Amino acid sequence: MHPLLSLSVFWLLPLALMLEEDSPLGCDPRKSVPYHRDNAHLFQEEGVFNYSTMLLREDLNVLVLGAREALYALDLNDISKKLASVKWEVTEQQKAECKNKGKDPETECKNYIRILHKMEDNRMYVCGTNAFDPECNYMSYADGKLTLESKGEDGKGKCPFDPFQRYASIMVDNNLYSATSMNFLGSEPILMRSSPVSIRTEFKSSWLNEPSFVSMAQMPEGDKSEEGDDDKVYLFFSETAVECDCYNKLVVSRVARVCKGDLGGQRTLQKKWTSFLKARLDCPVLESQLPYIIQDTYRLCDPQQHWKTCLFYAVFTPQSDTSDLSAVCVYQVSDISRVFAEGKYKTPVPVETSFVKWVMYSGDVPVPRPGACINNEAREAGITQTLDLPDRTLQFIKDRPLMDQAIQPVGEKPVLVRRGATFTRIIVNQVQAADGEKYNVMFIGTEEGSMLKAVNYDGEMFIIEEIQLFQPPEPIKILKFSNVTDQLYAGSENGAAQIPLASCARSLSCMDCVLARDPYCGWDKVVGKCIALSNSQRELIQSVKEGDASLCPDAEHVKPTNQSIWPGGNLKLSCPSPSNLAKTSWERDNRPLTPSARLQPLQDGLLILNASDSDGGRYRCVSVERSKTAEYATTVADYQVRIAGSGRGGQILFPQPRTGGPSVAGLQAVVGLLVVSLLVLLAWNFYKGHLPLPWSCGKKSEQSQESHEEGGVHSSVPSQEPPKPAQVEDKPLMSGRDNGSSNNHSRGEAAFSAAGGENDAPELNLTSLQYIDDESEI
Repeated sequence: MHPLLSLSVFWLLPLALMLEEDSPLGCDPRKSVPYHRDNAHLFQEEGVFNYSTMLLREDLNVLVLGAREALYALDLNDISKKLASVKWEVTEQQKAECKNKGKDPETECKNYIRILHKMEDNRMYVCGTNAFDPECNYMSYADGKLTLESKGEDGKGKCPFDPFQRYASIMVDNNLYSATSMNFLGSEPILMRSSPVSIRTEFKSSWLNEPSFVSMAQMPEGDKSEEGDDDKVYLFFSETAVECDCYNKLVVSRVARVCKGDLGGQRTLQKKWTSFLKARLDCPVLESQLPYIIQDTYRLCDPQQHWKTCLFYAVFTPQSDTSDLSAVCVYQVSDISRVFAEGKYKTPVPVETSFVKWVMYSGDVPVPRPGACINNEAREAGITQTLDLPDRTLQFIKDRPLMDQAIQPVGEKPVLVRRGATFTRIIVNQVQAADGEKYNVMFIGTEEGSMLKAVNYDGEMFIIEEIQLFQPPEPIKILKFSNVTDQLYAGSENGAAQIPLASCARSLSCMDCVLARDPYCGWDKVVGKCIALSNSQRELIQSVKEGDASLCPDAEHVKPTNQSIWPGGNLKLSCPSPSNLAKTSWERDNRPLTPSARLQPLQDGLLILNASDSDGGRYRCVSVERSKTAEYATTVADYQVRIAGSGRGGQILFPQPRTGGPSVAGLQAVVGLLVVSLLVLLAWNFYKGHLPLPWSCGKKSEQSQESHEEGGVHSSVPSQEPPKPAQVEDKPLMSGRDNGSSNNHSRGEAAFSAAGGENDAPELNLTSLQYIDDESEI
């Protein structure tokens, strides 16, 4: 067996029994909400991309949004309203230098805003990639304007060079903690605190080995600590496992932590972290043979509880293309802290095959404990800061920053596993439902631009809805939410979106509202609507754990809709399913409908093909949805279908013509208009002489005879008196056969005149028989 595969299977065998019948695999959202502009407030500006950095300034009622070469101040209640903006573009010289280093001038050689934090003086600290030359600055918002100060600072170690490289940062007590790359090539990853004393990690693979940084969070572990402990800063990332005894690279998920008061060592680890420790994070998914990779985390703390009860929600995706599952695992801070404070270390051991093997360290551990913060026990020993730590402790942590024990999630299994939707970001909001309990609602962004809203009810994962935020679909790069506005904000490559945490109006009936099991929403019997709990002082109907729709009052009966169809015609009866968890069925005349070639049930309705007189009747669409308590049926649609033209006794009644009404009057008006147009056309032709006037036919004949007597053989020449209108061309009717050439025309006229003279027949005026060969003359 391949060494990599054998190691993966060895890690996952103990987890197989944990994920049998109670696995949340394949959990579908109850409702799928397609994209619509009314779903959310949207913001985007033409020519600007990568809306991936956000800072909530609830004190200013502003959302500060960082994009490529631009920063915006948006109305926190409606981000489609831009309050202010400022450009931060690279110069042509910077772009040229970036291009000379082999980077794309149109994509990489731009300034991508990556760091955006609030300072204690209400200013904002902002950093950008700046054409692969990171730079930081200070920004303020006042009098409706965003202003960038001209105090550019070196951003190396604070902001990534590469705009497409993962990074993490956090501002703690005006000190910036950042995890990124220190150099242009991205080959020197570091975790650094910029001030007051610059502290960073060692450039050793045992510390950081090709990492991909995810997020950072602060934990107030020094608050009211009996041990006199220090606050911690946690870093979540993934990296190539140094402890893996295999030929191929194996990527694993990690959590690391440092102490806020760390100042580095005196001789060993000068200006380096003396408290850097890391451990593996497990999120076991049964189908996977390789560890899942962490993509994002969110720290959730109840302000009324101790910090040890805080939770880290994390989303994971597979590291191979053989699986299309994504997962959410939850970790307790107390479990993570215990591994670092009490767990065993891993140590490197050289072996004969000339590579290093990592095994559990079983020797003596120095005192003070390597990687520990300065606490009361250390202070009693005369060690008041990390500069006082002995070299033995510092050398130990320099060589062995990795813990042996992996950190398992709560319940030792994911709280959510979903197939098909690749998770990218997560945030969690705690809300109190009508039953008085608090529930953690997860909002999960995906690669497809949709957002899942899900809750875990006593081990049962329930996805309330999936909303499509962006069209065309594009990955959600950042998620934030505000407790002040109860709004959620998402950023993507081409824009930002804002939606409410509660979307109760999508439920139109009490049963639909209760079966949604949304802790934000309940049914108000007084107004007859599904509304947010925070907007009502009355008691609302809600059952989030059970989905007990029997609490609802009796619903009003659906009135039948009349539908007509001609014999032999087709008709579709619409019946949209109220939820993805419901099953619809059809009844005909209060009996279950039997599908046939002419009656075909569809996913969203019923199709009647080649209708006959026997297909008339009452058709009812019934939806059945099961919750934890029972199955609940409701009528979605009701139709009374009549075969048009069918009367009593089976006689066919043919349609009768209408003799009155707007259609008859309109027809009369059209006929009148055609008559008037014809009269005008005739008058115009009489005026042009194209048609002879009835009363002048006899006069023209007499004038022709007189002209013939005077003109002899030239009788074909038209008389000059009385004058007639100008003509395009005169042609005899017979000229149509020989194409009317001028020579044939003359010979024909002469011959005709001579013949007339010999037979003494009455002369014929050819001009009165003009040939009209051009439609434009009509």
